[in-house]
Amino acid sequence: MYKVSVDAGFSCPNKDGHFSKKGCIYCDNRTFNAYSGANLPPISKQISNGIKFGGSRYKAKKFFVYFQAHTNTYASIVELKKKYDSIKKFENVAGLIIGTRPDCIDKEKLDLIESYSDNYEVWIEYGLQSVHDKTLKLINRNHTYNDFLNAYKLTKGRNVKICPHVILGLPHETTDEILKTAKEMARLKPDGIKIHPLYIVKDTNLEKLYKKDKFKIYSLGEYFNLLIEFLKHLHPETIITRLTADCPRKLLIEPQWLEEKARFIQLLDKEVDKRGVSQGDLYEGE
Repeated sequence: MYKVSVDAGFSCPNKDGHFSKKGCIYCDNRTFNAYSGANLPPISKQISNGIKFGGSRYKAKKFFVYFQAHTNTYASIVELKKKYDSIKKFENVAGLIIGTRPDCIDKEKLDLIESYSDNYEVWIEYGLQSVHDKTLKLINRNHTYNDFLNAYKLTKGRNVKICPHVILGLPHETTDEILKTAKEMARLKPDGIKIHPLYIVKDTNLEKLYKKDKFKIYSLGEYFNLLIEFLKHLHPETIITRLTADCPRKLLIEPQWLEEKARFIQLLDKEVDKRGVSQGDLYEGE
């Protein structure tokens, strides 16, 4: 299996003025989106290119199509269906992943997304980042933790797998507050979770904040300690779909160790083995 990321040309209510024009303080789609820009190839062309790459580089036989960039439920049902239906042209696509905000979902949109589960494994990824409203306000998410809980409740029980995104190391969050996010995720027991370390991208509002008050940036060893503790609190059956992140060197301010993704995974494997720990070791039960 290989995940093909596409930019379907959606906007974001946190950038187009619906909620805000500033966006999240860390946001810059250039860090992960090869197609970001005015001249997007058709979705089918992006999928075809991704399939060719994944098949050649990783010998993949089947593919997930990941609607990743911006807010991929922020449109009419007609437009959403037209864009999601692009996957039907490819026999070797086996899964659909929709990345969105928890305040941009409703029953009608979930009905549409769930309809693809007849033929595909379907996931929805909700950008949460933290369970603490003070942090969500600081990073200008323009939604609350309760908004996430409402979206989670609306999605739970459907034939759609749920994957929240969280960021470890957000400005001024304490270790106890970060682990509170882990405990909340354990309580909810989502199907998967994406864990990102905080990183600072050039020309973002996060860079301005960092220059102003120099909040803590975790060293590699400190992040390992935090991440391992976070994993120990999660439900043992929640799938970890991401442990680190990517950012082009020319855009990265901090932390510099983010550039060494392969080395990061190798070192984390060794550290977990050395400590003899596992995901869910501190899970407190139902």
